[in-house]
Amino acid sequence: MIIDFIIEDLMLNSYLQKNFHTLTNSLYNEKNLIGRLHQYFSIYFKTFSSPAAETLFLLALSILAMESADSIRSLYRHFLSAITQKSLTAFYYACSYSKADYSRFMNVTASLALKLIPDSLKSQPVFFCIDDTMISKFGRKFEDVSKLFDHAAHNGSNYLNGHCFVSLMLCVPIWSNRRIAYLAVPLGYRMWQKKESKLELAAAMVRQVMPSFASQKNVIILCDSWYAKKNLACIVDEYPNLDLICNARADSVIYDLAPQPTGRRGRPAKHGERLSIKEDFTLSAEKIGDYYMGVRRVLTNIFGQREVLAYVTSTEKTGGSRRLFFSTIIPEQMQIFCAWQEKAPLNQTGSERMQFIPLLCYTFRWNIEVSYYEQKTFWSLCSYMLRSRKGIEMLVNLINISYCAMKILPYQEESFSKYRTESVQEFRFALSEQIRQQVFYTTFVRNIETSIKSSVVMKALKQLIRQQCWHL
Repeated sequence: MIIDFIIEDLMLNSYLQKNFHTLTNSLYNEKNLIGRLHQYFSIYFKTFSSPAAETLFLLALSILAMESADSIRSLYRHFLSAITQKSLTAFYYACSYSKADYSRFMNVTASLALKLIPDSLKSQPVFFCIDDTMISKFGRKFEDVSKLFDHAAHNGSNYLNGHCFVSLMLCVPIWSNRRIAYLAVPLGYRMWQKKESKLELAAAMVRQVMPSFASQKNVIILCDSWYAKKNLACIVDEYPNLDLICNARADSVIYDLAPQPTGRRGRPAKHGERLSIKEDFTLSAEKIGDYYMGVRRVLTNIFGQREVLAYVTSTEKTGGSRRLFFSTIIPEQMQIFCAWQEKAPLNQTGSERMQFIPLLCYTFRWNIEVSYYEQKTFWSLCSYMLRSRKGIEMLVNLINISYCAMKILPYQEESFSKYRTESVQEFRFALSEQIRQQVFYTTFVRNIETSIKSSVVMKALKQLIRQQCWHL
């Protein structure tokens, strides 16, 4: 009896090996969930070779099915080996050595996100959020690993051994319960190498995606005080529809506007007197949100001779610390439906508060911090075990486009619409269950098709599969 069992097991393995190709075609049926996911992700891999495209799709599918990406080996052992004949080495090779340009992922995600904007909101501004995040790694065998200064001191020290990634996020307007909400979609990650600054890397990422935004009226970059420097600020002069709203160091040098020419001999003054954020800004009579606010037009070295708005905020009317912000866009240039906004205080902006709209829009920058938290905590962003820089960036960006799919698909496909108000983790959990069920039933039915001739059994199995509702 044991011998019979072993023989049957060997026959089953032999059968599976001969029918993997047919099994894969069955899984990619556009009527079921995996087929629709394949159709969605194929846009990202359009310029890749067929083997590389299929391998990378299977990796993305396994990330969704296993709800994590602890390592490629773990994904292969628990999921990939059951649905493909590809070896473990093929997946490592696709990440580290295949001729695949993953920088295109940003452009594809941006195009997909822009298509979600309803016609009634086409005139509303879209926002780029720029920031960087650190990932701690043990050992020195990872390419470009280095000692980095960590201002948050997550490990009890101000320095950590690891990688720094610069990322770009896009926020687009959508309708949510008859209010305007902004859907935040991270476009991509780039590993910082010390041969170029993070400012130059961020500017290059913006330049790469800006051609997709030629038809947008207002594209606004949001960044913290670390990125408020000339190397990034200069990019707003390259595109007529691009502006910048940023936090700045409280000790940044700001000047009053240049005085009118006096007619006397000599060069006219390039700027007025130096201003102080404590003495030269009049704060609002009442709090707007959590802060008192003041604003005036100024000149600053960061933006050269371009006039910008300087905003000062404080939690106290008199005394207390003050924060400084710059905006290259003035309220009159922004066409934003404040009354329809989902969140306060932007939706409470009356005529007397219109001058503070650019500053209130800065709150959208917090979305990038939320995405860092979610991807690090629930999507294994920090768990990569590849050594090469290209392999690490490929895997990190694969995780990112899988994360973005959970944000975009509920708005792209009506069958997923019930997950628009759910977290991306809830949606991924629902998908993972359906993916695993589909793989199981497809494999099960194909294995017994030639062994069981009973039409009654086959009919019952097919009815059971239909009841699983693969399309959610």
